Amino acid sequence: MNVPFFRPDLQQAEIDEVVETLRSGWLTTGPRTQRFEREFAAAVGATHALALNSCTAALHLALAALDLQPGQAVLVPTMTFAATAEVVRYLGAVPILVDCDPVTLNLDLEDAEAKLRPENWPPEIDRDLKPVGLIPVHVGGLMLAMDAVNAFARRHDLWVVEDAAHAFPAAWRPDSDAPWQRCGEGTSAVTCFSFYANKTITTGEGGMAVTEDEALLERMRCLSLHGLSKDAWGRYTAQGSWDYRIVAAGFKYNLTDIAAAIGLHQLARAEAMRQDRQRLALAYREALAALAAEGFLELPPVPADRVHAWHLFPIRLGLERLTLDRDAFLQELRKREIGYSVHWRPLHRHPYYEEAFGWRPEHLPNASAVWPRLVTLPLFPTMTEGEMAAVVRGVGEVCGQHRK
Repeated sequence: MNVPFFRPDLQQAEIDEVVETLRSGWLTTGPRTQRFEREFAAAVGATHALALNSCTAALHLALAALDLQPGQAVLVPTMTFAATAEVVRYLGAVPILVDCDPVTLNLDLEDAEAKLRPENWPPEIDRDLKPVGLIPVHVGGLMLAMDAVNAFARRHDLWVVEDAAHAFPAAWRPDSDAPWQRCGEGTSAVTCFSFYANKTITTGEGGMAVTEDEALLERMRCLSLHGLSKDAWGRYTAQGSWDYRIVAAGFKYNLTDIAAAIGLHQLARAEAMRQDRQRLALAYREALAALAAEGFLELPPVPADRVHAWHLFPIRLGLERLTLDRDAFLQELRKREIGYSVHWRPLHRHPYYEEAFGWRPEHLPNASAVWPRLVTLPLFPTMTEGEMAAVVRGVGEVCGQHRK
């Protein structure tokens, strides 16, 4: 059986809405985008939302609206995708890479504390840089404890922008008696979500920024469409005017109504799809428990104080029990027609961050140790019992045939 790494869950309602949008004649940012913003804000408990063409755009606009500048630095986890750090570089600032927690793979606040001190930076980084912000990432959809993150930020006068590309819908609480706090429910200055094709909900390409700060949101909205004055937004409506003013050097980051048409119906099914992911993740844990008990692999944690989005199901290979390395393990999965990925090669192991800033494995020991063991197995809401059985069987066969 050929098992893909991911398969989108698109139903007739999404198709019908897209067709209706095409027939409406309003294809770019318009009424469906505005409705998507309102409904997404309500879904996460946020006051304001801005629909954009990617999570990268949301992160970039958030940092621009917060006035990030050259000569400043931002704490960024090394265990993340390219976008989290590259948006810092877009504005001429420098990302200071922070190690991961060895269990959750989320940002380690103890190392973040250490990385505020320039003596813990590679010598290639200017010691006069001023740290001004922090971008935590909720890896795989498992939220950080945002009270600790925000307390850390307040102590050091840092703003917080969440990279929540994996974390919708997700939530956390400090104890079993506390109410759940949803990701985006006032959890940071700006929380940025992704609707890329393999995310928990999709618009094909797309993203959303949410915030409680109306002025910050309006600054981001202005920058999202060429820095045009607010009166330009409705210029193609019956009540609009042809005229506009350029008030800032902006970007082209708006979401189209075609994409929003998909998102509206994905949003309506978001919790049901999350529950499907959770059911599959728990089934994986049960089916792979024996291999984990023998030390062939480690399974992702399931903390009781989190509502996990389960965007990813990452395992860690027990290489000391196997005769092959991670890359050879993946080749064995490929032979069995099983999809996979790796999340991620840490940023400090990429040439750009090695060569431009001097990052080395010893600067980030937890991430350096864990990444050669990481494998992400297929997980998506429409995954069948047969597909899961094929993955579990394949992983078991490789471990059995290559055990020490």
